[in-house]
Amino acid sequence: MNTLNADLHCHSVISDGTLTPEELAARAKAQGVSLWALTDHDEVGGQARAAAAAAACGLSYLTGVEISVSFLHQTVHIVGLGFDAENTQLVNGLAQTRGGRSQRAHEMAVGLAGVGIKGAFEGALRYAGNPNLISRTHFARFLVETGVCKDTYEVFRKYLTEGKPGFVEHRWANLKDAVQWIVQADGMAVIAHPARYKFSANEELALLTEFKGHGGLGIEVVTGSHSSAECASYADTALEFGLAASRGSDFHSPTESRTELGALPLLPDALTPVWSLLAERIAHAPSA
Repeated sequence: MNTLNADLHCHSVISDGTLTPEELAARAKAQGVSLWALTDHDEVGGQARAAAAAAACGLSYLTGVEISVSFLHQTVHIVGLGFDAENTQLVNGLAQTRGGRSQRAHEMAVGLAGVGIKGAFEGALRYAGNPNLISRTHFARFLVETGVCKDTYEVFRKYLTEGKPGFVEHRWANLKDAVQWIVQADGMAVIAHPARYKFSANEELALLTEFKGHGGLGIEVVTGSHSSAECASYADTALEFGLAASRGSDFHSPTESRTELGALPLLPDALTPVWSLLAERIAHAPSA
């Protein structure tokens, strides 16, 4: 089962990706992915389209979402997999989480204007397929388009991280609510790209312990932003905490993403893959 080319983390135009759900399904299929999930930020509006596109091109599919959570003054991402995308509590919770994005975006634009970058809100909005999900990524694309920076990585480094002119902290969902929205919708909660967070060892222990206590069952071990050493480290973490392991590229765009859909290393053999625990939730491709 660990030899399955599963990609359970990517984003479409419905959040901050540049491809439609249909284009992502076709690209995943072309890259040899056999089990796919679309995990847009705080939004399940693309799930029906993604599932239909997966079925049409012969991909097995799991519903997905990536929820932004505030934990110890950092933003942590929790991926949900295999849930009922029409569950009322989940849909309503995500709507509440999205609610502050527009105000935050306006405040970011004010900060950028203060250092001479005008029209950033309107510019970012042009890149937002869903205006309710305007994000730092959309601002980054605008700053690249206008020549302020050469790529989105430079934008984040100079303007959009803590202490920089365009950074505005946002209060997201809390960890308990996010995990429980997923669990009560019959899905599995997974900690996304854990190596990206700047937690001390004790803080990470607190995250893992609280996550499990609320019903979380998985952790991304192999993901686009993890080095091989980080993959090995979080494989050990998965075993130590009894968590299932997930695999996902975190693909956003053909021109921006470091890792292509389906191009990740396989999960280590010793781990329990999340899809083995979600077998009854997988929508199998017609030919599968």
